[in-house]
Amino acid sequence: MVVRQYSVRPARPEDASAICAIYNEGIEDRATLETERRTVDERRSWLAARDARHPVVVVEADGVVVGWASLNVFNARNVYRHVADISVYVTRSSRGKGAGTVLLERLIELGRQIGFHKLVLAGFPQNAASVALYRRFGFREVGIYREQGLLDGSWVDVLLMERLL
Repeated sequence: MVVRQYSVRPARPEDASAICAIYNEGIEDRATLETERRTVDERRSWLAARDARHPVVVVEADGVVVGWASLNVFNARNVYRHVADISVYVTRSSRGKGAGTVLLERLIELGRQIGFHKLVLAGFPQNAASVALYRRFGFREVGIYREQGLLDGSWVDVLLMERLL
């Protein structure tokens, strides 16, 4: 296996196209309950609306963006201000090659630096590679929402995971 060299940096407005393409791959591959493809303009607006507590980062290989990740608002209520929901997406051609690992490492670092107490996520229990990645980084399974969403005509379960920082 070839080990790739990755670099992680804050996302910039010009990354909107790559972020959009990677997110749309995740939607097409049913890695999310999201079903509506995004546009570059929508992703550019999404990036512009982010605040310092909820950054987006990208991972590059040879100068090409191959993944992105973000710290997201978990719940708008003030009591939850120390909890961040996370998103991690990697382009098909880079999955299983360490890009997700680099992104998750950076999200955990950012979460600590920003002052979050906990990171949480919701994913599909059948996505074994993602579940294994999160477990490696100390995320624990909190529970499963049974038949949480209707995707392609079938009810799907959603796995909830958390990590205290």
